[in-house]
Amino acid sequence: MAKADYLQILREELVPALGCTEPIALAYGAAECRRILGMVPERIEARCSGNIVKNVKGVVVPNCGGLKGIEAAVVAGALYGDAGRGLEVLSSISDDDAAALPERIREIPVDVKLLETPAKLHFMITMEGGGHSASVEIVNHHTNISKAEKDGKVIAAGDDSSDEGNSGLADRSGMSVGDIIAFGETAPLHELEEIIGPQIRCNAAISREGLDGHYGAEVGRTIISSYASLDARMAASAAAGSDARMSGCSLPVVINSGSGNQGITASMPVIVYAEEKGVSHERLVRALAISNLVAIHQKTGIGRLSAYCGAVSAAAGAGAAVTWLEGGDLEAIDDTIVNTLATVSGMICDGAKPSCAGKIAVAVSSALLANRMAMAGRCYRSGEGIVKDDVEKTVSGIGQIASDGMSETDSVILSVMMEC
Repeated sequence: MAKADYLQILREELVPALGCTEPIALAYGAAECRRILGMVPERIEARCSGNIVKNVKGVVVPNCGGLKGIEAAVVAGALYGDAGRGLEVLSSISDDDAAALPERIREIPVDVKLLETPAKLHFMITMEGGGHSASVEIVNHHTNISKAEKDGKVIAAGDDSSDEGNSGLADRSGMSVGDIIAFGETAPLHELEEIIGPQIRCNAAISREGLDGHYGAEVGRTIISSYASLDARMAASAAAGSDARMSGCSLPVVINSGSGNQGITASMPVIVYAEEKGVSHERLVRALAISNLVAIHQKTGIGRLSAYCGAVSAAAGAGAAVTWLEGGDLEAIDDTIVNTLATVSGMICDGAKPSCAGKIAVAVSSALLANRMAMAGRCYRSGEGIVKDDVEKTVSGIGQIASDGMSETDSVILSVMMEC
């Protein structure tokens, strides 16, 4: 693939988002639907795929006074959201607005229904008010409006492809670990800096907030208070960013593959390693390009939402970047990825919530073990479980397991969650 293709992929995937991307996507859709309706709605219907329900149920919606759930995200977006800000749609909510939100949720009924759809990321927002109606449908990507209607008439139609991995985005079919490394080493630094710089600043800021504050289960703070090693600090930095993000912190995150947690996991261990080792800014930027693209490469075959925990893909990317920073050759980088996947690829996704931070810590720790093994010339071999005879075949196999093999797992996870 050409350098321009990899740059475009990074531009598409590394974008800022405020809060967990699934409730924020609902808020974005609601803000756009209210704009089309042209007035405060009298009633709202939200029809959501199972994975949207799963990823909104247990996470705090930012700037909403600690509220969780679909109703909070949709009403906040409808009343206070600015769709023009994309995944930062709720960034301008005032304290007074947040305080009034519980009463506004009671005033505007939100009918939540499960949407039967093959797409993992799919929802429809419908609003009524003043004798008029409006609807917005989003599918496959968090801000991809596939259809918008006013009073039953289609006013906008976009991409409604069933290819939830890549629809509407740059072609990723030619990605490979070898090409990613070559791109990271040779791409124009100023172009990488424009994309990677915001990730360094934003994700480091929310990581510091998570370590300094009291968010969620305080996984990052627990690690820091218990262990002093560089590996522990690398895991803690990523976990702390998730601690803060899952519990409603209003700081933005630069995401990866539609996920803030994956953006944090792919970046913070590399940033902490670089700070400790005195790595130059240029090498840090190039390492983060490698980390992010390795994560994206894996997620291309998995899909944005699934029963497979995306922290594993992101951590494998971070481990690969650390191996590159340590002077590891392509074989060592491949082995780092394979070692990570062979160890923790069975971790399930049971929605966005505070325990994501613990899963991130485990995934990063496994990736760092994978790095140490690879740098010592040790790796799992072809035929041992899911490991194939090269990294690309192993990545492809993981995609097959996650997208096809874990489809029923996804349904069972949602069923178990809804019993709570």
